[in-house]
Amino acid sequence: MSLQDREIVLGVTGGIAAYKAVEVLRRLVQQGANVHVVMTRSAQEFVGPLTFQTLARNPVITEMFALTQETDIQHISLARRADLVLIAPATANVIGKFAHGIADDFLTTLLLATRAPILMAPAMNPEMYANGIVQDNIASLRARQVRFIPPGAGETACNEVGVGRLAEVSAIVEAVERFFLQGRDLVGKKVLVTAGPTEEPLDPVRFLSNPSSGKMGYALAEASQNRGAQVVLVSGPTLLAPPPNVDFYPIKTALEMRATVMRELESSDVVIKAAAVADYRPKTMFTSKIKKREGELVVQLERNPDILAEIGSQKRHQVLVGFAAETDDLLANARAKVLQKNLDMIVANNVRSTEIGFRSNENKVLLIYPDGSIEDLPKMSKREVADAILDRVVELVRRRAGADGTRP
Repeated sequence: MSLQDREIVLGVTGGIAAYKAVEVLRRLVQQGANVHVVMTRSAQEFVGPLTFQTLARNPVITEMFALTQETDIQHISLARRADLVLIAPATANVIGKFAHGIADDFLTTLLLATRAPILMAPAMNPEMYANGIVQDNIASLRARQVRFIPPGAGETACNEVGVGRLAEVSAIVEAVERFFLQGRDLVGKKVLVTAGPTEEPLDPVRFLSNPSSGKMGYALAEASQNRGAQVVLVSGPTLLAPPPNVDFYPIKTALEMRATVMRELESSDVVIKAAAVADYRPKTMFTSKIKKREGELVVQLERNPDILAEIGSQKRHQVLVGFAAETDDLLANARAKVLQKNLDMIVANNVRSTEIGFRSNENKVLLIYPDGSIEDLPKMSKREVADAILDRVVELVRRRAGADGTRP
């Protein structure tokens, strides 16, 4: 069992969905987890502590100043012991308090005290979930590596229809399982990730580029490193700091990116090309700043090398993942690209949408494979997308190893 002897804190907050946390607890315990339930005062209005205590076979914590021993303060003790803190349901209130560092009860104090990973499953009225303040709080926590299980869509307890209901119990338990399974599944593998835009110079002060922020590529690099991989990140200019403990190679132009990527290719097991590489560059770079003058200025462009296609033609043992950022005919263009460039998978998204396009914190993607099969992932944070992509990459690596028997 993937959860055997795992120490999990289950935080239950005050929403009608609190009753579903009982089934979440039951399933975690069935898989061997040692679960410690923490309930807010409001949560106890919906479900009694005795129900959770009976299933968990551990005392349910409801008081701020509970002592385990004379010198052992409970919220510190539990914070240190936890392998994972799961908040399900997570109300707008607890999300807001945690985002702003407020610790006025046992649960929020534990959240600030723990170094364990935190997984939150929001549940609230659809209008509340869509409120800009709530979304800003979620974005702030995501930036601090808090993970979220996206809420579901449908009719809520308040008879409104929209996104905000607690994710299905099975989805919550699967997210917990996936978290623990992810821990070391890329140990011994080298993952090469490209990120950001390229800048193609026209003169000393101007260049051709695109709005790519690099967020998706950096999330992939960080997630790969957390899974135990040796990570090489080749990035165009961004405002992001590279994740710790990765081999970082900053570049500017497509030609520079190609040179670095091809140098690292042979020793890599996985290549994920998330960079938005310019297809063309100015044929001539002016050595001095171009001055404004009468008439039109005509700039001739020449093609940059197709790095992804070149890798696809040369790969041997590598698993190769490409990206398709499209404005039109997303599915058709991505399907053609995965075959033409000999990819193992392509991640496709529509960059016309301001909610999931360049510079956004979230993404909604299709995963498309050479056999034509498609996975339509829900909208989620780019870090969550990164983990979803890597889940598939790990499986592709295992299949590749099983097929040739030479690279375990």
